[in-house]
Amino acid sequence: MYLIVVGAGDIGTPLVELATESGNEVVVIERDEDRAERASRQYDCLVLNDDATSKETLQDAGADRADALISTTDQDATNIMVCLLAQELSVPNIVSVVHNPEHMSVFEQIGVNTMQNPQSLIAEYLYRAVSRPSVVDFMHIGEEAEVFEITVGADAPIAGKTLREADEADLMGGQTLIVAVERDGADTPITPRGNTRIEAGDLLTVYSGSGVTPEVTDVFGHPEDHA
Repeated sequence: MYLIVVGAGDIGTPLVELATESGNEVVVIERDEDRAERASRQYDCLVLNDDATSKETLQDAGADRADALISTTDQDATNIMVCLLAQELSVPNIVSVVHNPEHMSVFEQIGVNTMQNPQSLIAEYLYRAVSRPSVVDFMHIGEEAEVFEITVGADAPIAGKTLREADEADLMGGQTLIVAVERDGADTPITPRGNTRIEAGDLLTVYSGSGVTPEVTDVFGHPEDHA
């Protein structure tokens, strides 16, 4: 893959490292001279010490044959301008970091794939680590819904019940769905059916339309999440 990365800062640098280690052809555009020099020394890629908001710079970076462009600067206005130019140059896959959530709609209107500011995501993960310690991993779906992983506790109300029995006991509610079950001794995740019995120690992938609430985690035996 031929990849153009705009910005060699806190976000762009690990991206360049990952992309080059994976064997991709990478071009980095960084207007700060020190950052550009550092990236040039550390990674096996072409580094342009230039302004990516110039069409000529993107052309010099090989936008005409790029498979993708990822803009990672710390300024949303710069990222928007870079993405618009990349669209004009027909780069097929354009992705950008978005720092201010209020700007998300602008990126969506111009048809750019986006990622929320990683610093905000890290802050949320850290907060979850103390407020919902039972949740191993999670992902937002829309405004409230979430997909998350959770281990079934020994005293969980759902432990020892089949999914059909859990539904009959109204443990799950209408907005909660177990998507996958990982169990010690099983080579692959179990696809849940009505007769699938949930056991203590199972690692579940769960969809919850109301998000990760104490009422949801209680079902899997984690009352500490009320704290």
